[in-house]
Amino acid sequence: MKDKSPDSPNEKKSQMWGGRFERGPAAIMEEINASIDIDRRLWREDIEGSKAHSAMLAAAKIITQADAQAIRGGLDRIAAEIEAGEFVFSKRLEDIHMNIEARLKELIGEPASRLHTARSRNDQVATDFRLFVRRACDELAAAVETLQKALVAKAEKHAGAVMPGYTHLQTAQPVTYGHHCLAYVEMLERDRTRFLDARKRMNECPLGAAALAGVPYPIDRDMTAKTLGFDRPTANSLDSVSARDFALETLAASAICAGHLSRLAEEIVLWTSPHFGFAALTDAFSTGSSIMPQKRNPDAAELCRAKVGRVAGAFTTLAIVMKGLPLAYSKDMQEDKAATFEAIDDMALALAAMAGMIDDMSMNEAAMREAAIRGFSTATDLADYLVRNIGLAFREAHHATGAIVAAAEAKGLRLDQLPIEEMRAVEPRIGEDIFKALSVDASVAARASYGGTAPANVAAEARRWKERLK
Repeated sequence: MKDKSPDSPNEKKSQMWGGRFERGPAAIMEEINASIDIDRRLWREDIEGSKAHSAMLAAAKIITQADAQAIRGGLDRIAAEIEAGEFVFSKRLEDIHMNIEARLKELIGEPASRLHTARSRNDQVATDFRLFVRRACDELAAAVETLQKALVAKAEKHAGAVMPGYTHLQTAQPVTYGHHCLAYVEMLERDRTRFLDARKRMNECPLGAAALAGVPYPIDRDMTAKTLGFDRPTANSLDSVSARDFALETLAASAICAGHLSRLAEEIVLWTSPHFGFAALTDAFSTGSSIMPQKRNPDAAELCRAKVGRVAGAFTTLAIVMKGLPLAYSKDMQEDKAATFEAIDDMALALAAMAGMIDDMSMNEAAMREAAIRGFSTATDLADYLVRNIGLAFREAHHATGAIVAAAEAKGLRLDQLPIEEMRAVEPRIGEDIFKALSVDASVAARASYGGTAPANVAAEARRWKERLK
């Protein structure tokens, strides 16, 4: 898309606020004041809002139906020009609203001057921005759902695949890989509903609030709200033009979701390393080294891991911009869009990349199982055996198990390799059936409580999620 030369002869007369001023702004003022390089992205929303506004003005007999039709036709032509890359954007016209209005006047003449009746750029941009962020919430929620589906498919496929569960990144107890996947499905469901909750709260229409105080025309704000898909008009004109918490809430939801993606990305980085060997990515989601030919780097995962910094930074940026602003509109709020647009783009890309990686990733069940067997991961099962079969209090069983683990560790043996005589030296009542309790399969199968890792639980939960996400 092209930018108009700053020396264009028609620029000064096109300034929408120029009547009060005898001289044009300094070049540096133009540079800091202009937002068109950022907010040109709102062109669809601006045209949509202007169509709704002009239709309402005509219905309320504030402008004629002929003017409204001319405005609509001109706006459709502008949309086609922008789509085709033929529209000329000007920095001297400051923003997307002025650029579109100036072009509309070139196309249809006098009726274009009536479009701005009963509105201000303040309620115009508040409406455009809400429309954009609302759509972004819908798209991000759908992207989260796509990732959830990929994880559910993995959970269903690997419902019984044993792997080590970790605390402090130390081997803790055996779990199943399917259960691990479903943990992220639960996290992501909270993310998905946070986006939808944010959407619900923002779905009120500021159009008609004008600069800050409302308008003296008989406008129908319910009509414009309904036309634009909002639930209702905003109830207070001051709040209408000065609120950006809808964007803040979306950025907060994005930052939390990015944190979840970063955790999953970190695990993919670990799992695909030779030290773990739990998973492998194909060429589609890994890169090589310019000097080390053996390398297969999980760069997509690493970049997803990093996105949380950018997204959380966007939230912080907007929170600080809005801090301490008096009612109603201040030019500081022009800085709301760059951070929001970048964070939404980053989230969309990271969610798509993560869904692609999960689909692409193959799991090494044998390596996961072997890792689960190491590290005395069934020690808690031994303690539980002493409680259930012998009647020890759990703290006594915990102490006895610790002594048995120490004996196995001293001999370089796994718990299920330690001779029973060694175990009975600590607790004489241990029976031969202890070895059944010490297998990783028995361990995960025993965790059949609600929310537990038992393969039967995982398979049932994967089916439930699969049905829910249809």
